[in-house]
Amino acid sequence: MNFHLVILASYSLGLMGLGLWIGRNTRAADFFVASRRLGPGLIFSTMLAANIGAGSTVGATSDAYTNGVTAWWWVGSAALGCFVLAMWVGPSMRRVAAEQNLRTVGDYLEFRYDERVRAIIAALLWVGSLFILASQLIGLGWILEVVAGIPTPIGCIIGGLVITVYFAAGGLLTSARVNVVQLTVKLVGFAIALPIALRWFGGWEAVRAVNADMPRYWTFAGPDAVKYIALFAPAFIVSPGLLQKIFGAENDRAVRVGVGFNALGLLLFAGVPTLLGIMARSKFPEIAATSNMALPMIFMQGLPPLAGAIALAAVFSAEVSAADAVLFMLTTSFSQDLYKRFINPAADDTRVLLVARLATVVSGALGVWLALYFGDLVQTLKIFYALLGVSLFVPIMAGLYVRRSHADAAIAAILGGVGGMLVVQGTTGGVGIGLLGPAPAGLLTAALGWTISMLFSPRPARQPGSR
Repeated sequence: MNFHLVILASYSLGLMGLGLWIGRNTRAADFFVASRRLGPGLIFSTMLAANIGAGSTVGATSDAYTNGVTAWWWVGSAALGCFVLAMWVGPSMRRVAAEQNLRTVGDYLEFRYDERVRAIIAALLWVGSLFILASQLIGLGWILEVVAGIPTPIGCIIGGLVITVYFAAGGLLTSARVNVVQLTVKLVGFAIALPIALRWFGGWEAVRAVNADMPRYWTFAGPDAVKYIALFAPAFIVSPGLLQKIFGAENDRAVRVGVGFNALGLLLFAGVPTLLGIMARSKFPEIAATSNMALPMIFMQGLPPLAGAIALAAVFSAEVSAADAVLFMLTTSFSQDLYKRFINPAADDTRVLLVARLATVVSGALGVWLALYFGDLVQTLKIFYALLGVSLFVPIMAGLYVRRSHADAAIAAILGGVGGMLVVQGTTGGVGIGLLGPAPAGLLTAALGWTISMLFSPRPARQPGSR
């Protein structure tokens, strides 16, 4: 067993043990909203830990390897969305959730609209969230394959087991505290790795020489940047995994400070995978067909053993912490939005907590199956973020800021957004028409569907959730 594998195995066992210990006396309120006691520090750590995941590390590095500096917008767009979430959307959602004792985004959508909207979004989230869970597990599988020669499918299974064990123990209460450890390992790992890798590569002059004859590779702003912003920024404003963490905040200040510093952290981090991907492009041209290997290859071959092991533990932390945020979406959506609301409304908290834990196990298994079936991290992530943005952005924003918005308009926005995205995806193979890629097209048709419904549908006599 090699040195890197020993470090990752020990770290995995430590995460599972910590999660089981923290979650030993978990109640339903702890599992879903951490009893609404998360201060700025825990909000910051659990948000940033969730946001620096497979996409922000393995995916963004792979994208920089292929497309150059425009990959900065992968993480940079997430930071822009989180800034809006911190300053406006997050505090407003937290206040409503606390006043009405809401636990999930589905709770909010039914409160603001009706049960139809809740059911549609719950179903869509289940599909979309399984894709992103699979993408995190794919990233874990690649890391273990490069580190120890473990086949990627076995690596996906190992990663799924680690996440399922510690999250099932205590939900948000467990993950918020385990995320502190994971975030610390991430930040230390990348802080050590970047300067060492840069020195190994030959410094800034060597970086600037990579593909210097390809202007597009060094184009920072342009059509691709717009597509990234449309794909990622709305999704990070309305992601149920992030909003439901905010539901656990103790007050508005905790949201503004915690989520705001998370946005700043993402802005600072955005350049890290970009630089690493550009370096990998020069050092490992042979992996062009499997560019998702770029980050683990840099850490394995460009760093001393101890630094490489810490850096790989950082990437492992990134995948695991982002995956537990997805499990949070899946388990709460099923147990609260589907089971408690539609299947067994009489269920008490003990029963709902049991269902949530069972849903964690089933979701973990389904995520592993999808990871083995698809095997493409970047594509599965883009499917999820596009679906999330086009289905939720308009209904949530309109629900918060347009008093007259009603359930029929929300449903028109959801159907219009998903339909528009699928049409552009299917007819153009995902390329889009100019700046109008699948995600921007979906946002446009969502807004159009909402507007038409608002103009021509009669407003209900009583608006659910009107304030």
